[in-house]
Amino acid sequence: MEKLTLEEIKIAVNGELILKGNTQKYTRVNTDTRTLSKGDIFIALKGEKFDANEFIEEASDKGANLCIVSDTKFNKDSIKEETSVILVEDTYKALLDLGKYYREKLNLKIVGITGSTGKTSTKDVVAAALSGKYKVFKTKGNFNNEIGLPLMLMSLDNSYEVAVLEMGMSNLGEIHRLSEVAKPDVAIITNIGISHIENLKTRENILKAKMEIVDFFQSNNTLIVNGDDEFLSTVKKKNFNLIKVGINGNNHYWGENIILNEDGISYQLKEKSSNVNKKITLNMIGKHNVYNSLLAIACARELDVSYEEIIKGFENIEATSMRLDFIKGKKFTIINDCYNSSPDSVKAAIDVLINVKCNRKIAILGTMRELGHIAYEAHRQVAEYAKEKGIDYLFSLGEFEEAFRSGFGEQKFKQFDDLQQLEVYMKDFLQKDDCVLVKASRYMKFENVVEKLQIINY
Repeated sequence: MEKLTLEEIKIAVNGELILKGNTQKYTRVNTDTRTLSKGDIFIALKGEKFDANEFIEEASDKGANLCIVSDTKFNKDSIKEETSVILVEDTYKALLDLGKYYREKLNLKIVGITGSTGKTSTKDVVAAALSGKYKVFKTKGNFNNEIGLPLMLMSLDNSYEVAVLEMGMSNLGEIHRLSEVAKPDVAIITNIGISHIENLKTRENILKAKMEIVDFFQSNNTLIVNGDDEFLSTVKKKNFNLIKVGINGNNHYWGENIILNEDGISYQLKEKSSNVNKKITLNMIGKHNVYNSLLAIACARELDVSYEEIIKGFENIEATSMRLDFIKGKKFTIINDCYNSSPDSVKAAIDVLINVKCNRKIAILGTMRELGHIAYEAHRQVAEYAKEKGIDYLFSLGEFEEAFRSGFGEQKFKQFDDLQQLEVYMKDFLQKDDCVLVKASRYMKFENVVEKLQIINY
């Protein structure tokens, strides 16, 4: 973290200094007293079921040198002499304001990534492509919202040359606020699916929400999109540079002669403005990663990374866990894709499964969230897609049994009431060289399913 003074912070968050400690050395920003350490700035967030303003004495005792609060629920005599306290009206806004101020102190390029699916995979590939030339930071875990993004920003310092940041949202206005904080130099939109349609009602509104990433763009900023996407293909160039990628020649960058296998992907890269014809090989699986890598290549080229440096960077991809992670055991193979779930990402995972050489192809699917009035039909269509693609068996946990059954058919479908029932059944059902895809929205904690399958497998 770059140096900040107490006065700078007070002005940035529009706060009142109500207690001045005897030190101004700050190491990082934190919103969780459980992970607080000496020198932290603690921002006391208040939610419907919690109020971190109640833990200021604990924060001070753990070594916080500054607490930013919206309520004075502490005894001043219990606060250590190193701890300062700033009072603000809204600590959520203070976190965003501090992140916005801190971003201006950073002398680096920022790449912002949003989209209905593929944000995390694209982040990993973009970071790899850029790493052939730059020292790169990328969002850790799911720190991509109005709390996580400013925390990621404020964990940076000027030893980094590029930061690759995810920007998530569930409604209009959220990407706008994140973009105001991060001010990305380059923005990437992966696709426009139906995630969050429960709140936004239409894909047109989802496109509108994602396009908020350019709200603070100027003429030297660049937007990179999937030009094959039904909605992103309609995006027009405005007061910024626009680059489109895909697998047809109408885009600025595209891939030809695509080969998909169990070990990775390869294709010939073409570029509209030149006679470039490079072979691209990645150890990531699935057709969706062709698109992700094309977005990464366009981004890297925009930041003056050579093709040789990009190819070198691709050799060092660090993929986020629980994203199409192949776990090969003594009996069968598990594809762990438990990080999140949406209709598009489930179909992408099914596409990966059908390309695996194995005995039987089995999908264990759970509930996809935030689909609102189209939830039943979305689950039915996913099951129908699995059947059409040749998945041998579909098993489900969760609330959409009838939708899955309707789409896949009765004969090779089975619903389980709980994890224990699934585990007991799978012990006898699974055969040598089967391949099992495990996929659901994050809240269902399907990593527990993977854990049980691994026990069976050894």
